[in-house]
Amino acid sequence: MPRSFDMAAEYESAVEDVHRAFSDEKYWLVRLDDSGCDHATLDELAVGTDGGIRIKTTQTLRARRLPGVVTQFHRGDLSFVREETWTPMVDGSATAAVVGTIPGAPVGLTGHAALAPAAAQLGSQIAFSATVEVRIPLVGGKIEGFIGSQLIHLLAAEQRFTTVWITETGRSGH
Repeated sequence: MPRSFDMAAEYESAVEDVHRAFSDEKYWLVRLDDSGCDHATLDELAVGTDGGIRIKTTQTLRARRLPGVVTQFHRGDLSFVREETWTPMVDGSATAAVVGTIPGAPVGLTGHAALAPAAAQLGSQIAFSATVEVRIPLVGGKIEGFIGSQLIHLLAAEQRFTTVWITETGRSGH
């Protein structure tokens, strides 16, 4: 049975700065290189004339680094393909549809992200809701829980990276 996870991350930068970072190829190349994966590629980055953004990445962990609960059901290296489709900025906010797959494995992730001004302070926030489904009898729920906990760590790491990127590249409007 699929599991849903809701999480959020705060940014010190304005929504426009975060959205702009998402459209920058160098941002993605450095972010993927910093991801901790054994191999990561930026498979697609398309920025529409309206400001919409489509990103497709593949991140791979070598088999020796996978937890036992995963290696019981997946042989070899594990690749995670992630696609994000961000809307253009509308009224100071943007949303994204997120889809994740593990080729050759009965695992799927669908999600929705909303990037908006932070309510309590200057800056912005991403609210992310994801549904993870692992179609393996008896242990699917355990693996879904593992994936959900990894999503929380991943969102926090991506928030830290993006904050540093915007600060160091001088892309903040503040």
